[in-house]
Amino acid sequence: MREAVLLYEDRWFYWHPGFNPWALIRASAATVLGQRRIGGSTITMQVARRAFAIDSRNVRGKLHQVAAAAWLEWRYSKREILEAYLNIAPFGGNIEGVGAASLIYLRKPASILTIPEALNLAVIPQNPRKRLGEFAGLSASEDLRSSRQRLAQRWVTKFPGDARFLENNALQTPFKTRAGLSSRAPHLVDALLRQRPERELKTSVDLPTQTVLERVLDEYIKSRKNVGIHNACAVLVDTGTMQVKALVGSADYHNEAISGQVNCVLSRRSPGSTLKPFIYGLALDQGLIHSASILKDSPSSYGGFSPENFDGRFAGPIPAHEALIRSRNVPAVDLASRLGRPNLYDLLRMAGVQKLAPETHYGLALVLGGGEVSPEELVQLYAMLANHGRWTELQYLARTESPVRPIPLLSAAASQITLEMLRQSPRPDTFAPARPAVAWKTGTSWGFRDAWTAGVFGRYALVVWVGNFDGSSNPALIGIETAAPLFLRIVDALRAERLAPPEVAFSQPADLQKIEVCAASGDLPNDACRVRQTAWFIAGKSPIRQSTLHRKVLIDTRNGKLACVAGPHTREETFEYWSSDMLTLFKRAGLPLRLPPAGECDQAVAVDGAPRIISPLRGVTHVQRTNLPQPIQLRAESGSAAPLHWFAQDALLGQNRPGETLSWTPPRPGRYTLRVVDADGRSETRELVVEQVQ
Repeated sequence: MREAVLLYEDRWFYWHPGFNPWALIRASAATVLGQRRIGGSTITMQVARRAFAIDSRNVRGKLHQVAAAAWLEWRYSKREILEAYLNIAPFGGNIEGVGAASLIYLRKPASILTIPEALNLAVIPQNPRKRLGEFAGLSASEDLRSSRQRLAQRWVTKFPGDARFLENNALQTPFKTRAGLSSRAPHLVDALLRQRPERELKTSVDLPTQTVLERVLDEYIKSRKNVGIHNACAVLVDTGTMQVKALVGSADYHNEAISGQVNCVLSRRSPGSTLKPFIYGLALDQGLIHSASILKDSPSSYGGFSPENFDGRFAGPIPAHEALIRSRNVPAVDLASRLGRPNLYDLLRMAGVQKLAPETHYGLALVLGGGEVSPEELVQLYAMLANHGRWTELQYLARTESPVRPIPLLSAAASQITLEMLRQSPRPDTFAPARPAVAWKTGTSWGFRDAWTAGVFGRYALVVWVGNFDGSSNPALIGIETAAPLFLRIVDALRAERLAPPEVAFSQPADLQKIEVCAASGDLPNDACRVRQTAWFIAGKSPIRQSTLHRKVLIDTRNGKLACVAGPHTREETFEYWSSDMLTLFKRAGLPLRLPPAGECDQAVAVDGAPRIISPLRGVTHVQRTNLPQPIQLRAESGSAAPLHWFAQDALLGQNRPGETLSWTPPRPGRYTLRVVDADGRSETRELVVEQVQ
């Protein structure tokens, strides 16, 4: 290409001082005599004209151009000047430089141009508009044919061995048009070009996979426009390499009506319930639960914050895995309130989530979507679960970046249990878990502004967001109804096209075990528990004890009351002994519950456990107004119905029954030690901090 340009534009380039006096005289004479226009500018002069925006159509401008060319020759080497020309030569429209022209018209780098291709490109800069007819799909103009033929004659004179290029049609070259240029993954391309100065970037995107995501997302949004849904985005990551395999930043990049050029994958929005799996992962790691632990989905209050479920109902006792896949808010908030360090806020900070407000700004609402994350940040969190709890930064380029040490956020066992629980989520179309397995979780932001689904299948992590970029509310924006179908369509399409990697073999961590538990209590089954199930258990961490929910008692068949001694009129039956707050919830919900018979018999029923304080919460500071103090509600549970006695600093505050509330107003600010004691002398204590403000 360099040889072709020099032969056509400036054969004396290496010998003149920036301008060619003979060429200038010849061009001037041709102009005065009214002959065909002849160019007199050297390559250096053309660089000077474009670099300094010189109007060379008059004598004064031409003299300015000559002086500027001489200055360039004095300042730069011939190689640098030729390089500058090759990078700024006009090739029609906004296409400048041989590199761009070669990529656009020939779809190849300039370094591998053939001789006919180079001869065709070299003649364009002299008159791009006149000579580009062939490149627009039209027949070659006479001017183009004659120009490249003259150049071919010069070429063969210098390189006699290439005489074959003088034959008819030897210089015909199949050029492409600008209209046929590919515009793939434009949001990702825009983002990379803003961040990186390199001239050439090879992304990690897999084009067939990108095509599937674009097609499925486009078809889905078109099918949902009737309910006011106009936009969506998705990002797909290979968790093995953390490379982005496909990214769709909006439903239509070229649609200004939906702000299509905005890259939603980098936009921060409320994630709804998509952060709940990480609450459960932390709780598993901190020994609060195992996969089948029984959580309480009942009315609760946390310092004025009373979480509610999406359906406005309470499910009562519910296994941890079911609470997660049914996205129950109350059990998730309760777990968050009991977490030590790290908690969810700590995990998000360690995972690189940006622009988080101080932790006190969110409180317990963070688990319900009170903060904001981007799909890019969320997909890294779900990829962390697939990578055994180790978080790694995303890679957008095909080449391997400098290795980044993974950050452990969860244990391998906790990550595996969390994924196993999510794999039991039933698909909305079949009402059964996906097969092959998909671990996924939906989310709906407050006010129905964002619908999410995030998950892991095979080696891929995928996050889908559906909504409108203007943040408008729409009752149709519900995660399970709007985002989950799009998520699963993408998964199904990738598998149908054989673009999804094979399922990852399950490598069980050494401390991860399966145990049999009582289904109703989540504890090790006793002889009275008949319905049992298996649960994932982390050795040395997960809580485990013998179940006392089911108890066998003797019943007097004559009056239905408890019998203390077996006899001819007694039979043995099994009853469930729920705590007082659960009994209240069952009663309020109208659920049929077979209650144990009334009566006292020390031999019949063993008392269950010490009392447990429900309110106030552990680690919460109570702020009291000086002029309007608010009483603190004291509530505890117990295995018996006997009264409970409350003490503060060994001073009796009063008594109540399990599940009932006792109001107490602290006399002054400070630190208090609360203690609740049952009739058998068993107790639990809790530290309480009280502050006063004006």
